[in-house]
Amino acid sequence: MIHLKAGQNTALSADSVRFTAQTTGTVEFGALVVGEDLRVRDVHDHVCASRPSAPGVRFAGVAVDLTLSQIRADAHAVLLFVAGGQTLGAVTASLYENGSPAAEFVIAPTAGESALICLEVYRRGGGWKLRALGQGYAGGSAQLLTAHGVTAPEPAPAQAWQPAPLAPPTAPTETVARPVPASGIPLEVDHGLQRMWMIFEDAARSAAALVSARDYATKRLDQELSEAVSNPATRNTPAADAARTAAQRRHDDLAAVADANHRRDSDQLAHEIAEADAAMPAALASWLAPAWTTRAAPSDGIRLGELYALDRGGLRVPYCVPVPLNRPLWVDTESTAAAARVIGALVARLVAAIPDKPTKVDLIDLTGGLRTLATPLAPLLAGPVIADHGDISARLAELAHAAELAEIAYNSGQAVPPAEHRILVAADFPHGYQGSDVVRLGQLMVRGDLIGLSLVIVGSNGEFGDGPVDLLAQSCRHLPTMPGTPLFDPWTGNAWELDLDMLPAEPELQARYLRM
Repeated sequence: MIHLKAGQNTALSADSVRFTAQTTGTVEFGALVVGEDLRVRDVHDHVCASRPSAPGVRFAGVAVDLTLSQIRADAHAVLLFVAGGQTLGAVTASLYENGSPAAEFVIAPTAGESALICLEVYRRGGGWKLRALGQGYAGGSAQLLTAHGVTAPEPAPAQAWQPAPLAPPTAPTETVARPVPASGIPLEVDHGLQRMWMIFEDAARSAAALVSARDYATKRLDQELSEAVSNPATRNTPAADAARTAAQRRHDDLAAVADANHRRDSDQLAHEIAEADAAMPAALASWLAPAWTTRAAPSDGIRLGELYALDRGGLRVPYCVPVPLNRPLWVDTESTAAAARVIGALVARLVAAIPDKPTKVDLIDLTGGLRTLATPLAPLLAGPVIADHGDISARLAELAHAAELAEIAYNSGQAVPPAEHRILVAADFPHGYQGSDVVRLGQLMVRGDLIGLSLVIVGSNGEFGDGPVDLLAQSCRHLPTMPGTPLFDPWTGNAWELDLDMLPAEPELQARYLRM
């Protein structure tokens, strides 16, 4: 039997699986059959005492039984949970395969949780795997179920097109917070993008398990070494030497097991990344993927680069975000020229993500740092490259006016989908930009989706005070170009380095990737 830590996963080999748990007090057992968005299809996907069965899932009083081959084909996972009428104590979750103990996971709630998703049984690569979750809900089963769609209202009938909800007209310079669903799972998931985020989540949880195991081994070694020398009378005896040697050996064994488990996970994830890369649309794929040599296919996301951590091995995980962009991208750099190929890669992927509409690019380049990019982009430019700060306002006013008209049409019920894809690259920001320009960028951040606009800002990430520039900066997704600037994953909070993709320097490759 394997003892799991939070985030660890293991493969399942049996078709018959049972979940149960031990804790103080009385708890209710339940299961949720969920799709790739981690939400139920309808109320019948909630298995509990009052609704004791769904295909492949059966409530068994103090346990939940699964027959994996009978779970509906379009289900992504089964979430196994317990809920009590009051704050839960320590919970020991157990999973059995064909009646034999297979895995155990001990959860110690610390924030007043009265419901816990203990384990997740999920599909992966044609088989099934088990992940230790330990996701708690202080609001009990009601909060847990709502977070996964059990009490959600029936969806409204499909409409031909509807833009993203708009902020009030007075909000152009206000901070737009990134929405996160109650379950804590990022919104940047759907279709191909979701697959990439699932891989990222698995990598994050494997990394967390490695860090936790390493920390435990170190703390245990420190404790045992302290005990070995705590008595001055025996500190320099052969017995103390033997105790220190044994403590070091136990530490090394624990560390070796942790490293081996992480290498196993990393090897599997590297295989999944390679498989995904061969199947992804170009906007989500590496430059060498076959999608870049075939007809462009629409994508629900773009790839920004690869995440890695040298102290955790050589695994490099694609970092992807949704399109249309739910937040503007801000490339943090002191030199626009130094980031030109990064900006080229972003534009190439934005173009590839929406191949069914003509793309127009507006380019503000006050220092000439994007001169090498302007040439291959020439067929896509909406107008001359703006190289003089006095010309910025007119171009931004044109875009902001188009967005304002689109908003009026939307509010009057006469909205139509954008006929083109606009990409605005505002480089050398904020130097040379007037206050009114910053306000218009804020307006485009809020209303730009109405005209199909993707916004990319390039500039230094400094302290701008409490004015509009700082508020705009807070609302963007920042992409560091200098090494040593960590990003933190949303599941475990571990640090990662981001190696941003760069557009190849060869003109013939640039033409291919920019879809000329």
